[in-house]
Amino acid sequence: MQNHSSEDRNALAKRASLLHLSSIKLAEGMRSGSFKSLYYGRGIEFSGVREYLRGDDVRSIDWNVTARMGKPFVKIFDEERELNVFLIVDESSSMTTGSGKKSRLETAIECAFLLTLASEQNTSPVGAVLFDGAIHFSSAPKAGQNQSLLLLKNLTKKQTVTVNGSALDNALQGALKLLKKRTLVLVISDFRTSLWEKPFGQLCGKHDVVAIRITDSSDDELPEIGSIPFCDLETNYTQVIPTSSVQLRLAWREDNIKRVAVWKKECLKYGGIPLTISTDSDVAFELTNFFNSRERR
Repeated sequence: MQNHSSEDRNALAKRASLLHLSSIKLAEGMRSGSFKSLYYGRGIEFSGVREYLRGDDVRSIDWNVTARMGKPFVKIFDEERELNVFLIVDESSSMTTGSGKKSRLETAIECAFLLTLASEQNTSPVGAVLFDGAIHFSSAPKAGQNQSLLLLKNLTKKQTVTVNGSALDNALQGALKLLKKRTLVLVISDFRTSLWEKPFGQLCGKHDVVAIRITDSSDDELPEIGSIPFCDLETNYTQVIPTSSVQLRLAWREDNIKRVAVWKKECLKYGGIPLTISTDSDVAFELTNFFNSRERR
């Protein structure tokens, strides 16, 4: 069902290397954006020396440099900071659709790849939960290359058993229980489900949450290709729709506009940050631009 999951280890390594350069710019945006308040101190790091000034603690004098330069210098230390990142990735059946070169799912996987690699660049602990109609992978945020590789492998792992429906509500509730520190949570989904609003609000109450809605041009513009059967992949319900009908195509567009507007309103009401990314867009550019725009704000 999920074509993206057929990649082997070599393909995974190739894909990660192609996204590596893009993730460096994204990492810079994540460091300098408006989520600085989420950074936690984890020690101090020596960054250099400067000349001694009256009032400086004499215990910070670097005696080796002082002896060499003939005047007192003190050591400078910067506090090491880390940003916890957690990804909630929707791999349900509705995500496998798309009218262009990429499906919603492939776009979501690319988002998750870039955010994982950017987190590794920043030495940020990163974790994830992946779900369709049930939770099939979950890991608390951890730092290091091994953790990044674990997430990347699971993002491309072929599921032997798939479950219809969407467990987005359960994934949000699970994240609330799993995350102990304040975290930057990124929910990557088409949000074509119900009952997500309450756990989303609870998660926003304790963490900074970005809701990334994966869209497709077919959401807004129904192609005029005659009467064709449409199938709901979650329920297998099928109905023939006359796409040549002007009224139908207009209603399709208006319904999508209303649905997205309601979604944005719900996100903002609970303190979440809505972001839409289309299957036709440059994912790296959209994510980097988002974090850079947060910095300017």
